[in-house]
Amino acid sequence: MKVVALAGGVGGAKLVNGLSRILPFDNLSVIVNTGDDFRYSGLYICPDIDTITYTLAGLNNPITGWGRKDETWKVNEERETWGYPSWFHLGDKDLALHMERSRLIEEGYSLTEITRYFSKNFHISQTILPMTDSIVRTMINTRELGKLAFQEYFVKHKFQPRLTSIELDGIQTARISTEVEAELQSCDLVIICPSNPFVSIYPIISIPGIKRILNDKTIIAVSPIIGGKAVKGPAAKMFEELGMASSSYNVAKFYRGLIQGFILDRADETEVHLIDQWGIISMATDTLMSDLDSQIRLAKQVIKFGSTLAKGNEA
Repeated sequence: MKVVALAGGVGGAKLVNGLSRILPFDNLSVIVNTGDDFRYSGLYICPDIDTITYTLAGLNNPITGWGRKDETWKVNEERETWGYPSWFHLGDKDLALHMERSRLIEEGYSLTEITRYFSKNFHISQTILPMTDSIVRTMINTRELGKLAFQEYFVKHKFQPRLTSIELDGIQTARISTEVEAELQSCDLVIICPSNPFVSIYPIISIPGIKRILNDKTIIAVSPIIGGKAVKGPAAKMFEELGMASSSYNVAKFYRGLIQGFILDRADETEVHLIDQWGIISMATDTLMSDLDSQIRLAKQVIKFGSTLAKGNEA
């Protein structure tokens, strides 16, 4: 079975890592959110692509969830002595990657080509693709500080400003890459990882042309909400500030019309019958991924569930 995962952030990276351990390498592709990408200190930074890349390469920092393990911070620390406002910390090894990516962009390579280059150098066999080679930027409109680029909202201000709405600058003119289109066209199952629906998945599915392809696919989503709370990040807070309860039910509602299957945590099992009323087949299990074993366990359940739905759709 050929699988495409849509992912962004730490939760997405964990499930992708589990999938990478149980699927043949050429049967797994990951389409990654790039709405979080930004320029910092003159460097082109792709937080979600880097998190997925470091995770599949076995280089991720399991404590922070971002950056690289066994990192050093000499450049960052030196700049701080000069008074540089380093609200976005860059480790030395991480910095080297950003410098190389920025050089390649200046030389005219696409983000897809650059991501492939890094995957090869990190000996990653699975295919990692940016959602588009076009520039799309997730902007957060807030009550207190107006419009903020996502990383300013998320990192600099620790997602404390109250959200009023989300905009995707550049989405109307963004183009689906031939690589993303080919992977989606040829896959048997699409898995929406337990990533933030608003700022990790919505940018991906909003690229013109992607929903048209997804309409013909078997798609399942995994909820990032457990017991009304997000495991990591601002998803729960965003739901509430947009006037919705933070629940797996509302995650499924967000994806309604797109997905055929939905996986939620046992803590939210009482919501299954509500979701099933929409014609979405749901399954409750333990979705918390605290270590590699739990990543693999959930990945196996996701694939088994998705395989059953895909075969049912073919019948």
